[in-house]
Amino acid sequence: MRIAILNGPNLNLLGKREPHIYGTMDFEAFLETLKKQYPEVEFEYRQSNSEGEMINNLQTWNGKVDGIILNGAAFTHTSIALGDAVAAIHTPVVEVHISNVYKRENFRKSSYVSAHASGVIVGFGLRGYELAVQCLLEQPI
Repeated sequence: MRIAILNGPNLNLLGKREPHIYGTMDFEAFLETLKKQYPEVEFEYRQSNSEGEMINNLQTWNGKVDGIILNGAAFTHTSIALGDAVAAIHTPVVEVHISNVYKRENFRKSSYVSAHASGVIVGFGLRGYELAVQCLLEQPI
């Protein structure tokens, strides 16, 4: 199985940025753990601070991977185009957020992606990505 993971703006700063919210592990270290835990999965990972680049990645992966795990970060709450990109592809997308967005600022409680995603996982830290992988493996969406 091939699973793509796409992280949005500022998630390149995981481990350094607001560790009380996002934890102290950077994503590359976490990804190595994920690869060891799921050796049967071929992972492709990208992070971008650019909305257009994220949309291009989603379109490029469409039909070429079995599932996409998307943490759109701030673009989740602001980008109609990112939501439209998820709606336009047929590859299952699981939306993930490290923090519980419902315990944070009001603007984080809305998502342009959720209505088009196969599922949404919030508030479990980096473990949310693991849960998304399990969902894609156990019950392809």
